[in-house]
Amino acid sequence: MDTQFCLDALDEALKLYGKPEIFNSDQGSQFTSNEFTAKLKANDIRISMDGKGCWVDNVMIERFWRSLKYEEVYLKAYETPKEAELEISHY
Repeated sequence: MDTQFCLDALDEALKLYGKPEIFNSDQGSQFTSNEFTAKLKANDIRISMDGKGCWVDNVMIERFWRSLKYEEVYLKAYETPKEAELEISHY
């Protein structure tokens, strides 16, 4: 991932869902970049980052995404994005 991709995703999320009080991420370069942190600060969003090398910070969500991929996504060949959205929502 690069910084621009994350900035675009942040802009879309702010537009669709409004601003959160806190934005939590890991310490990847795209999230620690001046551009990304400046956008959060400009929107008065507090910044929270997982500790460096602290894999237990998000182990539950990482395990969920792994399970979803191996138990659902990798086993099916979705014809359309809409079908993928429907099937994944059933999962």
